[in-house]
Amino acid sequence: MPNRNKNWGFLLGYQAYVLAFLVFLIAPLLAAATFAFNDSLFPSLPWQGFTLDWFVGDSEPKLGVLHDRRLLRGVYYSFVIAGCVSVLSVLVGTTNAFLFVRHDFPAKNFLYIVMVVPLVIPGVILGISILVLASSVANGVEEGLGIDLGFLRPGIFLVVMGQFSFITTITSLVITARLKKFDPALEEAAFNLGASRARVLATVTLPFLRPAIIAAGIVGFLVSFENFNTTLFLVGSESPLTITMFDRMAKSGSTPVLNAISVLLMVGSGGLALLSVLVQRDRSRG
Repeated sequence: MPNRNKNWGFLLGYQAYVLAFLVFLIAPLLAAATFAFNDSLFPSLPWQGFTLDWFVGDSEPKLGVLHDRRLLRGVYYSFVIAGCVSVLSVLVGTTNAFLFVRHDFPAKNFLYIVMVVPLVIPGVILGISILVLASSVANGVEEGLGIDLGFLRPGIFLVVMGQFSFITTITSLVITARLKKFDPALEEAAFNLGASRARVLATVTLPFLRPAIIAAGIVGFLVSFENFNTTLFLVGSESPLTITMFDRMAKSGSTPVLNAISVLLMVGSGGLALLSVLVQRDRSRG
């Protein structure tokens, strides 16, 4: 009886902790979503009535997110950056997976650690380091050769490179985990049947890796889209959505239109996250 009561008390306490943790995570999201539909110029109580103006309003003072050109421009740049980063990260991540799983070479373990290090470096430090390096190279080339390397100045290229530097680690780990489960006998059977190396790669190996590649691409896209710390130090005039929202908050304070764009981001991120889960489920069945 004492053990049973002790186990029951532990289970009850654990459930209470999990519930409190979920409330802590979900409550701010619910609050932000609620104020996006409040017919008030400020995202605060009391409730003034339901409205969709913060989404579809076409005039001030209730200019909706779908008519706010600056926010829409930020969304566009975020999609461009996230798309480039996810594609590059998946390509390099797939190459890294083959390199570390299929080959042995000097300092392999050391290089693997080097690949993982960007995940533990604070985004602020990473952004500053890339900015200093790029600016030093650009200034040195301009002073020595008179050539202006504009792409090394703050802008989309540096943002893509900055995010790529650590998101590639994520995609590499995801794809590597999948490749380790691959049975080399499948490739050997294909070779014995006369298939070329390229054909084996295209028809046997890559189809096996496809779920992991898709999932890694989705994760890379989401991480890039919401990144702020690294992007803040590398952005130029083409500000992605996170920087645009930060500027709006700094200049005008919190407004319901920011809550509205947050709702759209939650829905979009949730949809992509669900797609990633479904892909991972297919992967586990494979």
